[in-house]
Amino acid sequence: MARTSSPEGALRTTDAEETRLNILDVATAEFADKGLSGARIDEIAERTNASKRMIYYYFGGKEGLYRAVLERAYTAVREMDADNLRDHLEPDAALRDVVGATFDYHNQHPEFVRLVMNENILRGAHVGEIPGIRERNRKVVEHLRGILARGVTNRQFREGIDPVELHMTISALCFYNVSNRYTFSYGFERDMSSPKALARRRMSVIDVIESWCRR
Repeated sequence: MARTSSPEGALRTTDAEETRLNILDVATAEFADKGLSGARIDEIAERTNASKRMIYYYFGGKEGLYRAVLERAYTAVREMDADNLRDHLEPDAALRDVVGATFDYHNQHPEFVRLVMNENILRGAHVGEIPGIRERNRKVVEHLRGILARGVTNRQFREGIDPVELHMTISALCFYNVSNRYTFSYGFERDMSSPKALARRRMSVIDVIESWCRR
């Protein structure tokens, strides 16, 4: 959808960016809670400082807004990975730090977990539209590959570990604590959200991953 002129008149650059971010914040919560099919542009507009026409002006429609939400969510999690290369740490400490940071991020951003779950319900129909997602994912894998290689050299880790498999296992264990929190808590009468329970589970996940990689 081509832009012509702003439906609300020309906005100062800072105001326009604040409006866009406000829309994305509200839309993230809506899409995370209701999915693409359940979210409504009217409801998003009511909760923002923008009109429905302004949302269409910035994003072109509901699917365009959904893709922008996905892009920001995936960019944020990959920036978290890239911000700490951990070269100063011993390989085992670096791996433990990766797992701990991933666990913390998922726990602190449950909306990311729900967005990923919703996109998988859609069979990944929109994730392929995110610019640069594969390149950012490759950087995460290369980071893990480097940690593993250093660990093999130091005789801390066994040889032959696929960094993609490692990344998948880390993500799965950290993801589950958020995605299945309510059903698991009810079914097994086990608290999964208190600070004590989170600290215990975090340590368990870190220990499992490190033990799997150890010689």
